[in-house]
Amino acid sequence: MSGISEVSVENLVVERGGKRVIHDISFSVAAGKVTTLLGANGAGKSSTVMAMAGVLPRGGAVRLGDIALEGFVPDRIRRAGLALVPEGHRVLGQLSVEDNILVAALDPSTAARRQGLQRAYEIFPELAERRHQSASDLSGGQKQMVAMAQAFVAKPRFMIVDELSLGLAPAVVKRLAEALKIAAAGGIGVLLIEQFANLALDLADRALVLERGRLVFDGPAATLKARPDILHGAYLAS
Repeated sequence: MSGISEVSVENLVVERGGKRVIHDISFSVAAGKVTTLLGANGAGKSSTVMAMAGVLPRGGAVRLGDIALEGFVPDRIRRAGLALVPEGHRVLGQLSVEDNILVAALDPSTAARRQGLQRAYEIFPELAERRHQSASDLSGGQKQMVAMAQAFVAKPRFMIVDELSLGLAPAVVKRLAEALKIAAAGGIGVLLIEQFANLALDLADRALVLERGRLVFDGPAATLKARPDILHGAYLAS
């Protein structure tokens, strides 16, 4: 983790279907901290993080420390140290839980794969109990744990988590939130998109607010909690 203190986004522009959805935004995510990206549906949150992860074409720059990620495909971005946990609890349903986790390991050595599994099972012991079960048979919450375990086993410097709690029970969301705290405590920078602002702000050190593809707030999460009118205005405007 040493040597890379942040992932930075500079003058990001994203177009989808011929329409500009992200308008020249800049921000950074610090290592060992949780930053949350908030905004109404359609504000451009998922477009932002998919562009950062190389899934969508973009203008502007994304840098991992001094490493410019221009032209990097998603797999290369992940190998550089930026892991995306996409929206929708995505797993490889035809594989077992354990194989889903192992397929995300970037170091193919037996020792590294074993260490990755051990780490994943320490964070999510529920998955260890289901290691030989088909991932397609898991609940939505368990699938989201697998998706997060895949990110952990890649040993990222930074994680992007798109819609942590979408469609999940409160008890499961609490477990996932604990995993993000573990990530940050271990030096991983986290960028979190979350539909429930209160949950996100309780987890986050820093907050960003998007309104129609423009950044309207970038500051301490505590400041945004004390000024709910900022977030309320962004949701109404969208």
